[in-house]
Amino acid sequence: MSKKTAKKTPKKVAKKTSKSKIQNTLPDIETNFGEWFNEILFQADIIDYRYNLKGCGVWKGYGFKIRRKYLEIMRDLLDNTPIPHEEMLFPLLIPEDQFMKEKETVKGFESEVYWVTHGGLTPLDVKLCLRPTSETAMYPMVAKWIRSHQDLPLKTYQIANMFRFEGKNTRPLIRVREITTFKEAHTYHESKEDCSEQIREAVEIYKDIFDSLGVPYLITQRPKWDTFPGADYTIAFDSILPHTNKALQNGTIHNLGQTFSKTFDIKFETADGNQDYVYQTCYGISERGIASIVAFHGDNFGLKLPPTVAPIEIVIVPILFKNKEDDVMKVCNDYYKKLKKEGFKVRLDTRKMSTGRKYFHWELRGVPIRVEIGPKDIEKNQIAVVRRDVKGKNFIPNDESIKYLSNLLEDIQQSLHKSAKKRHDELIFRTNDLEEAIDFVDKNKGIVEIPFCGEEECAESIEKRLDGLKFLGIPDRYLLVLNKRVKKEKDIFCSHCMKPVTQYWRIGKSY
Repeated sequence: MSKKTAKKTPKKVAKKTSKSKIQNTLPDIETNFGEWFNEILFQADIIDYRYNLKGCGVWKGYGFKIRRKYLEIMRDLLDNTPIPHEEMLFPLLIPEDQFMKEKETVKGFESEVYWVTHGGLTPLDVKLCLRPTSETAMYPMVAKWIRSHQDLPLKTYQIANMFRFEGKNTRPLIRVREITTFKEAHTYHESKEDCSEQIREAVEIYKDIFDSLGVPYLITQRPKWDTFPGADYTIAFDSILPHTNKALQNGTIHNLGQTFSKTFDIKFETADGNQDYVYQTCYGISERGIASIVAFHGDNFGLKLPPTVAPIEIVIVPILFKNKEDDVMKVCNDYYKKLKKEGFKVRLDTRKMSTGRKYFHWELRGVPIRVEIGPKDIEKNQIAVVRRDVKGKNFIPNDESIKYLSNLLEDIQQSLHKSAKKRHDELIFRTNDLEEAIDFVDKNKGIVEIPFCGEEECAESIEKRLDGLKFLGIPDRYLLVLNKRVKKEKDIFCSHCMKPVTQYWRIGKSY
């Protein structure tokens, strides 16, 4: 066959991708969530765990801004309760004898404590622990402050670092040795009834926090064998993380009764002149809330940040063409100033790189809205708007754009929350059949509710059936402390011992 008549072999054309090189290297979120999660934290400049100490990381600029927004939500809610919580800051170091004073707390943390034994080269007379939790640091001071019923209620909180020697595999933001963002509130009251009322307020605060993050949750009273050491009872906020379908404990609320006040001698003079010990609550929440934001709102392209915590709500990307650059940049600068003046958190991307790379950069970081402005948009007096959470582009007249963008941010916030809650609800299954329940958990389908008697021996027998299975506790609809009327089931029997019962309990795997 001659060269003239020979057919040319067509060149293989590389398939176009809607992802950047970095996005293409992300592990698949469905099949490899753990690796995807770790990679997103690193690639999106949230936190870098390459620090030379296991379980410790460095908050980078973008992640620190998310963290700051997260804390602003908490502080705003705590500072503005009818009787405000007062933010304080207690020492990091706790003398050994002071720490050992509360035996129940020590029993819960004794294997996790870091000890300081030297000051420079000099051995210390008394060892100092790095706080794993702050009860033993706070309560000796509070005992000096409270004298009368007129000093009550006292409601305090601090946001500080906690240190726990985590012997298991560490996980960024989820299981670490230095908890860098731990909010713990501690409150002090005259009566048992006041204490219960404070528990209800704490639950509402936590609902508002997680609703603001668009993170769905379950409210559950922990079993008595899994209650915070020294507490009368513990209520937990769990979120079932997508793709793994395991429960992540995001926050806990403890009714401490008078346990700690008797240990640390926190007494007050009552209205009738007698002496009594205060009643206490405490409630804590950590950076696991940020882990939940990443998990619930991410995809294979990167983050999807709710506007409430997004460091940047809107990014403006100029679409530049030859001989039109100056005109486009002027309009973009003017529009940037306009949005800034209206109070939007906005960034104008003026970097010298392709528009595609800019798109990928901000998509990976979860910026809720991208605004594009090019020569054609200027001619038509419009902007092009792309939202991160759904596909598609809309063209909006310039004079309508401010109101449109404001409404769009609200819609994105609600949409992310609604879709996350819908997926979360699908991971909760109720059955009276124990075999069916264990099979559901074994296949990592989510959390199961089963009829249960509440006895620890029965729970142990069921937990032995499956590695990693855990009793999370009693759903909030059965808790009198949270409801004026509690639901009672009829004609159901414990899944193990077959005694008649009136409640379902939640079981599943957890982090």
